[in-house]
Amino acid sequence: MTTRQLPTGVESPRGKLVYLYISTREQATLDELHAELDVPRITLYSVLKTLRGRGLVREDGDQYVPA
Repeated sequence: MTTRQLPTGVESPRGKLVYLYISTREQATLDELHAELDVPRITLYSVLKTLRGRGLVREDGDQYVPA
């Protein structure tokens, strides 16, 4: 498992939570994020869009992985 630091460009607590979950597990699906973090899907879409836009995560099929 790779050790990752929390990115300074992510200020939202949910953004940090989602990023840390993905980075510690090396990958996660939207369903896993929703079930494990209890974050509404609509919120996850927004958070993931922001994380992708900042180059922190990328999509690999149905998985989100650290960039």
